[in-house]
Amino acid sequence: MDTREFESRLEEATKIAGEAVLRHLPEEAGQQSRLTEAMNYSITAGGKRLRPILMLETYKMCGGCDGELIGFFMAAIEMIHTYSLVHDDLPAMDNDRYRRGRETTWYVYGDAMGILAGDGLLNYAFETALKAPEYCLKKDDITNEEKLEISGRIWRALSVLSRKAGIYGMIGGQAVDIMTQGREDEELLTETLLFIHEHKTAALIEAAMMTGAILAGAGERQIQEIEKCAGNIGLAFQIQDDILDVTGDSRELGKSIGSDASNRKATYVKLKGLKQSGEDVEALSREAAAILDGFEGEHGFLRELILNLIYRRK
Repeated sequence: MDTREFESRLEEATKIAGEAVLRHLPEEAGQQSRLTEAMNYSITAGGKRLRPILMLETYKMCGGCDGELIGFFMAAIEMIHTYSLVHDDLPAMDNDRYRRGRETTWYVYGDAMGILAGDGLLNYAFETALKAPEYCLKKDDITNEEKLEISGRIWRALSVLSRKAGIYGMIGGQAVDIMTQGREDEELLTETLLFIHEHKTAALIEAAMMTGAILAGAGERQIQEIEKCAGNIGLAFQIQDDILDVTGDSRELGKSIGSDASNRKATYVKLKGLKQSGEDVEALSREAAAILDGFEGEHGFLRELILNLIYRRK
């Protein structure tokens, strides 16, 4: 796939993902409108829409074709991802004032509303995804047996999404990240750092791609392969993020750099060094690409997207 074709496909996928998110934003009305305004400020701040795009492309690779059905989950996972960023920026966490080139939610709306905006996005994500069963039951172009089958996929996808976002996934990784903050490098085992990256970052990418596969009706072995592929992508993505926190440009990245070091947070680069970190990104990327190549469905764009995201400069 040449650069022009890839950029055209990426633009189209980003537009579809963005539209899915916008369709499901909460209304800024009522006495709680300041809260929904803060929620919408957070989720419309730009970003790559990586997770909903990965979900959509995996869904299509595995044979899925219902854009409205997958749209509920695309919006939900972007809300979950955004809430995690809102909380991550808080003074009690990373204390970042800028993200994606503009002031962070807590800095605009205050600490308390920043916390509530994150809480609201997490809860509203599941409100949104839970609209999918009703949508399925109302479809008049499929049989009752098909409705039952698709409903089963929806509930399994919800189970995966909730677990990967929760205490055994992203939140668990964030907790361990906080608990290890300030420890000296030699005190931090590689196993602990991998746990942080695999849960704090990779778990939600696993949720995105597994949800796409599940909703498309992929088999058990395929879902397991997707989970492995997504785990590699997530780990490589986070290692690259650690690299960029050392070597990146804040103007290009649209956020502060060096916050990990200033907060004495454990990073892969601090533990392994820049050279080894880069080599590990390469190895993880090759394995993820090889797994994708084992699927019969069209995945040229998905493969190229993953490699571009892993080796990004911003």
